[in-house]
Amino acid sequence: MQKILIFTTAFRPFIGGSELAIEETVKRLPEFFFEIITPRVKRGLPSEESGSNFRINRVGVGSLLDKLFFPVTGFLYSRKFLKNKNVIVHAYQASHGAGAAWLAKIFYSKITLILTLQEGKNLKKQGLLINFFRKLIIWKADRATAISVYLRNYLHDIRKNLKVSLIPNGVDIHNFSRQFSYGEMTDLEKKLGIQPDDEVIISASRLVPKNGLDLLIEALALIRDKNPGTVYKLILAGEGPLEESLKFRVESLKLDKNVIFIGAVDHKELSLYFKISDVFVRPSRSEGLGSAFLEAMAAGVPIVGTKVGGISDFLEDPSTGSGQATGLFCSLEPEDIAFKIRIILENDKLREEIINNAQRLVGEKYDWDKIAKEFRELYNELV
Repeated sequence: MQKILIFTTAFRPFIGGSELAIEETVKRLPEFFFEIITPRVKRGLPSEESGSNFRINRVGVGSLLDKLFFPVTGFLYSRKFLKNKNVIVHAYQASHGAGAAWLAKIFYSKITLILTLQEGKNLKKQGLLINFFRKLIIWKADRATAISVYLRNYLHDIRKNLKVSLIPNGVDIHNFSRQFSYGEMTDLEKKLGIQPDDEVIISASRLVPKNGLDLLIEALALIRDKNPGTVYKLILAGEGPLEESLKFRVESLKLDKNVIFIGAVDHKELSLYFKISDVFVRPSRSEGLGSAFLEAMAAGVPIVGTKVGGISDFLEDPSTGSGQATGLFCSLEPEDIAFKIRIILENDKLREEIINNAQRLVGEKYDWDKIAKEFRELYNELV
């Protein structure tokens, strides 16, 4: 059985776009065995955890310092796997995990190194030191994959002749398109204090500056003030360092009864929150791709997002005249965000067009089964 050695800066129980991509790909490729090497970070996590075709190897003592030292400790731990010259090394994100893979390539030059770029930040605006080390990693890769055209272009800006495959993150179509009973939906609405006539906006993301949730809260205040006869509710799903400052902003704008912080939601349960929502909004300041947008699209929730990073790969605005609108673009101005939300909520014909086009697009391009097939073909090519 061909062995794939994966280096990743984070993995279960920490789940983001990159970690989810590994989970979904691994379980669909039973013909490969995956050794997943990641920092331990938390003391309670087991050092090893095995499944039918994978083993998670957590390196470190169980503190946040494990991530900092992982380029060295991860590489040292991996040497027992690297003695096999035929092993394929796959690094997710050009950060700490890929730093360990970079050292592996230096000391075991005959291995094949794949780099997957998943980064959601504005890469060119990061510090000189971060960009310097990212470029070192990119120059050591034998092959690369990128989850969006934006990231593929970034790779080619650094290394023009690097062979890059465009393989986006996907969606669990079955989970996010499934139907729920009336009782399940009303029970959740009652739990959240949502009434049948309320207009429900949802955003699912980490509470960090790049996701623009401060702007969304400002936009909600504008919508409320211009439409006093309608009750608007904003569900914020996720955790992060901005939680307290966002709550303070909500309080200062007297939106306490309008904004619902629900914290981290189990990924499989997120689809139910989408089903009780009328529009998904994330005014991102930067974005690698934006998996939550795709999940909302699969669930039949129209989306509003900014024209940054990989969002342009799947969001087609009706202003282009293509006839295949899948959402609405907004700027980073709260007034424009509010305006686009109101269009979605008030234009039923456009809303239905966006929902139908978006669900069709996700089914055609972003099903995890199709994504896994592309990785299977890549691995088989490099064996």
